[in-house]
Amino acid sequence: MWVAALLIVTLLGTGLVFLSPDRYAGKLAAAVSAVPALGSIYMYWVYLTQYGGTGNALLSPADIAFGQQIPWITLGELEVSYYVGLDGISMPLLALTTVLTTLAIVSAWTPIDERQSQFYGLMLFMEVSLIGVFSALDFFLWFVFWEGVLIPMYLLIGVWGGPRRKYAAIKFFVYTNVASLVMFAGLFALVFSTDLTSLSLPAMAEAFRTASGLPTIAGVNLMTISFILMFFGFAVKVPVFPLHTWLPDAHVEAPTPVSVMLAGVLLKMGTYALLRFNFTMLADTARQLAVPLAIIGVVSVIYGAMLALAQRDLKRIVAYSSISSMGYVILGLVAFTPYGMGGATFQMIAHGLISGLMFMSVGVIYNTTHTRMVGDMSGLADRMPWTVGIFVAAAFGYMGLPLMAGFAGEYFIFQGSFNAPTLGGAAPVLTSLAMFGIVIVAGYLLWAMQRTLFGGFNLETDYEVSPAAFHDVAPLAVLLLLVIALGVAPDLSFGMIQDSISPVLDIGGGA
Repeated sequence: MWVAALLIVTLLGTGLVFLSPDRYAGKLAAAVSAVPALGSIYMYWVYLTQYGGTGNALLSPADIAFGQQIPWITLGELEVSYYVGLDGISMPLLALTTVLTTLAIVSAWTPIDERQSQFYGLMLFMEVSLIGVFSALDFFLWFVFWEGVLIPMYLLIGVWGGPRRKYAAIKFFVYTNVASLVMFAGLFALVFSTDLTSLSLPAMAEAFRTASGLPTIAGVNLMTISFILMFFGFAVKVPVFPLHTWLPDAHVEAPTPVSVMLAGVLLKMGTYALLRFNFTMLADTARQLAVPLAIIGVVSVIYGAMLALAQRDLKRIVAYSSISSMGYVILGLVAFTPYGMGGATFQMIAHGLISGLMFMSVGVIYNTTHTRMVGDMSGLADRMPWTVGIFVAAAFGYMGLPLMAGFAGEYFIFQGSFNAPTLGGAAPVLTSLAMFGIVIVAGYLLWAMQRTLFGGFNLETDYEVSPAAFHDVAPLAVLLLLVIALGVAPDLSFGMIQDSISPVLDIGGGA
């Protein structure tokens, strides 16, 4: 009932905020979103203390935490149910979603000054869909939530975005919707080729793992074709090179609170789906394709970092850095080792916090200076000490500073991938190339900070620079504390993640 309670409370709150006057909408939305945030934190604590050692939701359904299944409809011979539950992979992502939504809503109080009830209502509707994505265990239910995220994100970019908002919104919608159709085709090619009677994810995982006698197309096994189609569909959402071109436009044109959600949570939908579908349901095929997939991940790391190095817009810098960071997740997943896959999942959480913090910091600076361009401003440290201090700390977290979440995630991935059996002799080379990405990250972040935050004060726009309001700085401080907490004590989530990753490694006699 806990997951249902989160969904119902947030959905009812969405309607309430939509109907509220603009002057109350922001505070009301923050209060509404605080309920699922506190609820997920309580569930997280219960999971840590009472569900120790829980297995994987897809591979050991008897161990699902907070599970609930109610028959729903029948699609031909396939049974569909309201089936939700959590494990050590989805629980941290659920907590990340609810907490980050609350902080993003608070950060919107300053920049959003028109159509506020609609804006905050859409933010809460997006939260409902995201909660569903990370908790649904029936494919039909999961797909409804998956597609449901597109609607509020499209409107949030298209209505409240920058000068090219319509172009960015349409590009985002077309890319991600086409990707969903490709993924859907790949998945149902397998569904119709097996004897499935249910669309529950555990049943699909079992059917796909034991499938035999599948047809071939042009000499290629259907399992491989479906894997490629599904990987393509999810990789657009991640995104990885060369399917990334929608992301910078969406980030630059979106309001900062929307960019926080896009980088902090929506990109994790792609990596989460890859882990659940491609690397759990089709684990043997993933092992066979591990080297080319790892190459895609490493290219994304280096290419994304190089693109960030060439930017002058602070938002574009952080946007391209997300491509680089998600490349690390791909590398960790294909390693099929406890530290590789566990580190990749931990990196989803770490990057969600750090990227959200980076975008939020850039947003606070923009609210005051009305520019994001490196070269248009300098010496902000004296005028905005708290904001600049947190921005610098977040940047160092991105660079992998020890005792911060980014360091832990990247270290786990590198340790797990360096001698990964699935990558053979290419493992040390690919890992070393990916590690070089950290050097480029340090280059573009240090360059941007030196030009904008330090030195003599200068501002090309005609605005007075003063310390940000408390409600602008408070969400930054909370996120920074969470980044440090996970860096100092990674087992707050890494232990539960490994418990749920272990059954995936056992498929086909994994390492």
